[in-house]
Amino acid sequence: MNNDDIDVVKKYLLNLQDQICLALENEESEARFFEDVWERAEGGGGRTRVLENGQVFEQAGVNFSYVRGINLPASATAKRPELVDRQFHAMGVSLVIHPKNPYVPTTHANVRFLIAEKPGSDSIWWFGGGFDLTPYYPFKDDVIDWHSSAQRACLPFGDEVYPTFKKWCDDYFYLPHRHETRGVGGLFFDDLNEWGFETCFNFMQSVGNQFVEAYLPIVQKRKNTIYSERERDFQLYRRGRYVEFNLVYDRGTLFGLQSNGRTESILMSMPPLARWRYNWAPEPGSPEASLYEDYLKPQNWLNL
Repeated sequence: MNNDDIDVVKKYLLNLQDQICLALENEESEARFFEDVWERAEGGGGRTRVLENGQVFEQAGVNFSYVRGINLPASATAKRPELVDRQFHAMGVSLVIHPKNPYVPTTHANVRFLIAEKPGSDSIWWFGGGFDLTPYYPFKDDVIDWHSSAQRACLPFGDEVYPTFKKWCDDYFYLPHRHETRGVGGLFFDDLNEWGFETCFNFMQSVGNQFVEAYLPIVQKRKNTIYSERERDFQLYRRGRYVEFNLVYDRGTLFGLQSNGRTESILMSMPPLARWRYNWAPEPGSPEASLYEDYLKPQNWLNL
């Protein structure tokens, strides 16, 4: 692997950030992303883009980062001791979207590439990423469409890719202390290198390019749904689960903080407002109860 490969991945990621931001802005009448370009003292930097107080999106953050250094953080080496004492390049696009309307799901996506090098040794590299959906008032058709999009991203690479990475997503975005998944899943993959660089890169691009096609139709169907304070209160309560996962379990958050990344950019995934209630439970038979009973558990949405 050479610097040309790294440059090609970087070029794709920068363009992906542009395309996603443009697609989200097209859903807004006035709100636009502001850009914050930053540098990292140890090497690298990025550009953070945040849209706030839109008619559709209460907050949306779409980040590009490219950091490099002489040692990987503990979150990367804990289970892979062969990575200790290697220089690294890590780059990716990561986004979290918190809509205003409780009937529009929150979503997260990222695609990333990492290469670790050591004189006299072969480079170690891999791709990772995925996307997942976190609804408050789910519609089964939306969930099926979301997973159909995930499957389309995977099909050119083999029939077993979607079921494998769908299960990985279900397992990863799980809150053990709550005994529930964060949402209805999607795709998650990491440490992907067994297909060779070109095919792995193509797969990462397929996942990144599919995100807008998966998410925006749901936004467009649900963004004008009438809601009351009841739905808004439940949305804020469920956002608390999002915070719990990101701060306690998310590997990307840990990697960013441990690698001395830019804290403001790392924590742009936090919702602008959230709420916790002591020992709260939904009323039996309510739409809120349906989320817990019918959606926050892994299941075969496509009946494969």
